Amino acid sequence: MVTSQSTESRPSLDYEAVIGLEVHAQLETESKMFCSCSSGYVNSPPNTHVCPVCLGMPGVLPVINRKAIEYTIMTGLALNCTIAEQTKFDRKNYPYPDLMKGYQISQFDQPLCSQGWLTIQVDGVDRKIRLNRVHLEEDTARLVHKDGPDGERYSQVDVNRSGTALMEVVGEPDLRSAEEARLYLVKLRTILQYLGVSTGNMEEGSFRCDANISIRPVGSQDLNTKVEVKNMNSFRAVYRALNYELERQIRALNEGERIVQETRGWVEAKGITVSQRSKEYANDYRFFPEPDLPPMVIDRAWVKEIRDRLPELPDARLARFISQYGLAPNDAVVLVNSKPMADFFEECVALTGDSPKVEPGQRARAVGTWMLGDFSKLLNAQGMEIRESKVSAEALSEMLGLIDNKTLSGKMAKGVFEEMFDTGKSPGRIVKEKGLLQMTDSTEISGAVAQALESNPDAVSDFLSGKEQALTFLVGQVMKATRGRANPAMVNSLLRKQLESRK
Repeated sequence: MVTSQSTESRPSLDYEAVIGLEVHAQLETESKMFCSCSSGYVNSPPNTHVCPVCLGMPGVLPVINRKAIEYTIMTGLALNCTIAEQTKFDRKNYPYPDLMKGYQISQFDQPLCSQGWLTIQVDGVDRKIRLNRVHLEEDTARLVHKDGPDGERYSQVDVNRSGTALMEVVGEPDLRSAEEARLYLVKLRTILQYLGVSTGNMEEGSFRCDANISIRPVGSQDLNTKVEVKNMNSFRAVYRALNYELERQIRALNEGERIVQETRGWVEAKGITVSQRSKEYANDYRFFPEPDLPPMVIDRAWVKEIRDRLPELPDARLARFISQYGLAPNDAVVLVNSKPMADFFEECVALTGDSPKVEPGQRARAVGTWMLGDFSKLLNAQGMEIRESKVSAEALSEMLGLIDNKTLSGKMAKGVFEEMFDTGKSPGRIVKEKGLLQMTDSTEISGAVAQALESNPDAVSDFLSGKEQALTFLVGQVMKATRGRANPAMVNSLLRKQLESRK
């Protein structure tokens, strides 16, 4: 809910956003939707993954990719959809330069999946967001815009993407804020990743979102003029674009302007949306059944088989992480929202879970603390996914073992971990190379303690006069003298024993 700024001529109103998202996800099939071209075109030279079918040559015939159908049914089941008993493909006609045929093979009135839902948690409360449909289509080619030597802009067409299996998830307008939209996208992408049907990589374009947003006075049930927002290639961009558009529409209404039905594009560098084209009237795509593809009957036994093969989904894994590992709910959510992170966590816990030196659950919490703390900080600084890191689950497990057996202190472990992250070296090798073995010999530490007391008589006097914080200073002096290698607990104990003897 957003409260508008009052003006002299118009009363202040409480507005709410009405947001519906359309998400396109490229499916992880080996070949394209209707031909045998490889769909692994990312980082390939332009126009190298093409054939007469995806080039739109006259007279060619499409062939349906069975795996794409299976992946879409799998997604529909995970999203609580009804799976159609009979479905078909349609021709969607529109004249864009990245659509060589002049039409796109899509689905119109008989989608594979319909009437589903997923839940997001808003302020600790589950919100059910309805889904209108999940259907299949083919992706378009990609326009590459360039500046010529004379300063003129021109465009080239890369057909590699054309024909890639594309699944569209159409949500109902149940979202009420930019934050809810962000949570919805995170949840949807997480489900697709757990199913293994899509990478969900927004930067590479395999997970794309268009948003429809309008505003209305709180309490009203009428849907007002909606604006479509495009060109958002990250969760952050979606959040910022929808917040900007919400404020823009409220400001326009307060100034007596009419909200125009249009498509606007998000300009990341400027943090604004700009008008791209008017949509005063509904697009006439002139859908008609694809004459080159027969209608499909979806066998119920096949649907049951797919349902039986569904993996553990995010909500179930979240509940298990909390109950099995004793993780705090907020920590468990962060881990589960990324399948690679959750997989890494469980792999690491499994490697060290039987250690007799740690209590049940203690290892899991330690792994979670490192992954959500130092590890995530380094990953975020490098803009890196955990699967790209040089740190393996085995290496993190080994480092935690060195902490458990007092070979490393917590402070020393931070430095070791940073070098593990940078070099990929094992923690044992780093400890050996740098001579970082923790001092646990009380005789050796006692010498450093005696030297610290001798060199800091003022701190000794302060402690003896009741200033407890002086002990912290003296601990720091011992740690400095031993280059952080002394066991902190032993240092603290020996210092206190020596000081107490002087009272």
